[in-house]
Amino acid sequence: MSRVQLALNVDDLTESIAFYSKLFGAEPAKVRDGYANFAVVDPPLKLVLIENRGHGGSINHLGVEVGDVAAVDATQARLAASGLASVDERGTTCCYAEQDKFWVENTPNGERWEVYTVLADSPTFGCAPTDDGSCSSADAKAGAGCC
Repeated sequence: MSRVQLALNVDDLTESIAFYSKLFGAEPAKVRDGYANFAVVDPPLKLVLIENRGHGGSINHLGVEVGDVAAVDATQARLAASGLASVDERGTTCCYAEQDKFWVENTPNGERWEVYTVLADSPTFGCAPTDDGSCSSADAKAGAGCC
């Protein structure tokens, strides 16, 4: 199963959870400090809320969640064959989950797209993006990337 992921920056996580719970008629699948995600069945959507005060209402990043590593690999190969470059991230921690993924580079409008699969839950967020889109954690400085 695949579904589009929309990761939004929100000013107030509690208020945003209440709103999106009503909008989609669903409770969050995961809530952590400064973070929540919804696994919406209809329409198929992974909605991610990242508390980032002062940046609410903006897109953090976009993605496609796929069912397994084979689907990540197949999508990356298909995109490479069509001339789209990507940045590989395997065994990374992002958004309280261990993931294998890649990021599509050089999109026409500069938005960030990831294609990923969740390998396991994680007790830590992973790398947190800063205002300029770079990462602030030691993981990022070590090359682990950012979600």
